[in-house]
Amino acid sequence: MEMNASYTSFVAVGDSFTEGMSDLLPDGTYRGWADVLASRLAARSPGFRYANLAVRGKLIGQIVDEQVEAAAALQADVVTLVGGLNDTLRPQCDMGMVRGRLEEAVERLAPSCKTLVLMRSPGRNGPVMDRFRPRMEELFALVDDLAGRYGAVVADLYGAPSLGDPRLWDIDRLHLTAEGHRRVAEAVWQTLGLPAESDWRTPMGAAARVRWGTRRVEDVRFARQHLAPWIGRRLTGRSSGDGRFGAQFDAASGRAFWITPARPADPGPVTSWVRYDESRDA
Repeated sequence: MEMNASYTSFVAVGDSFTEGMSDLLPDGTYRGWADVLASRLAARSPGFRYANLAVRGKLIGQIVDEQVEAAAALQADVVTLVGGLNDTLRPQCDMGMVRGRLEEAVERLAPSCKTLVLMRSPGRNGPVMDRFRPRMEELFALVDDLAGRYGAVVADLYGAPSLGDPRLWDIDRLHLTAEGHRRVAEAVWQTLGLPAESDWRTPMGAAARVRWGTRRVEDVRFARQHLAPWIGRRLTGRSSGDGRFGAQFDAASGRAFWITPARPADPGPVTSWVRYDESRDA
């Protein structure tokens, strides 16, 4: 990568990981690593534009069918694509299908942008991770292969033990906390060739010892509030993303749209955005 490069536009494609769960803001919306990355990129590039098309719960086929064409049409400097992990967490997973659809996405997105970023996603340490690890590693081997064949770059989060720390994961044990998302944003930032602002691989300090009874209470709460509903959706074919669209996707027109900093003259990371007025480019 070109060191200290400049990027004027960024599109994020994927599922809940890229949508930003569980980095919850006071107004009930999610921020997440893609928003954090966009705010930092915008501070470097006047006229910066951003679109996050990711939707929670989406499988790789849905990501390809619902997001890829819209993302490619924007002709961004940077596109991030993270998908397929939800498929690997299903009881029945057709890895051949996952490979085919992911390659279809990369084949379409790579020529539409200057830099395509793929990802070897992080996972919370524990028995669930161990159960699905072989599928995940098969998916990540494909990510590396596709990056080599299509000229993409890879943010390797899976290879960082620090991101497996349970303290970086929300109570649902599937989504990162705000600190976890901040570290992912820094990892992608560095993958883009930009100067490091922190070491996202640094392990957290020693954890306080948790009593056995406290752990069991947490396990019961997790099972009741998150595991049981998740299993219920799997059994009924429902998804948490049913009826949802990406934050910058217009369902009526079937097109994505840009947002841009509301106060472009302000220094530092962007905190508020407005819809980009395309008429000024006419």
